[in-house]
Amino acid sequence: MITRLEKAAMVAALHDEPDFAELFMAYLLSRNSRIEEDLIDQLFNSSEKRLARLLLLLANFGKEGRPEPIVGKFSQETLAEMIGTTRSRVSFFMNKFRKLGFIEYNGKLEVHHSLLNVVLYDKPEIKPRYEAASANKFRNTSHF
Repeated sequence: MITRLEKAAMVAALHDEPDFAELFMAYLLSRNSRIEEDLIDQLFNSSEKRLARLLLLLANFGKEGRPEPIVGKFSQETLAEMIGTTRSRVSFFMNKFRKLGFIEYNGKLEVHHSLLNVVLYDKPEIKPRYEAASANKFRNTSHF
């Protein structure tokens, strides 16, 4: 349920209800941390790693209890928007994850613990020699 409160009512509730204020502040801090994690994820991780992380979050990995099948239907377009890539890339990675046994999806999406290895032990990308050489050549050039 979503409720809209006027600013004055919210300030009064935070002032008069310490339990509510504590709960609300915990929510805000948690939300802020999640936004920071998402920004860092977007800046420094590949779309494959971002998709793996999103699937783990949707399956409640890292929370108390056991991971659960992802409830609800998430289209590849929706997943793509959530991680900032294209539907075709999501399709490619979902098929790759399925073939490697990281996930199962037949009506419901199940995420296996092995997908965690994609996030934790991702190998760095190795650039072909010609890309590295041309990047170094550009860096060593003086511009006036």
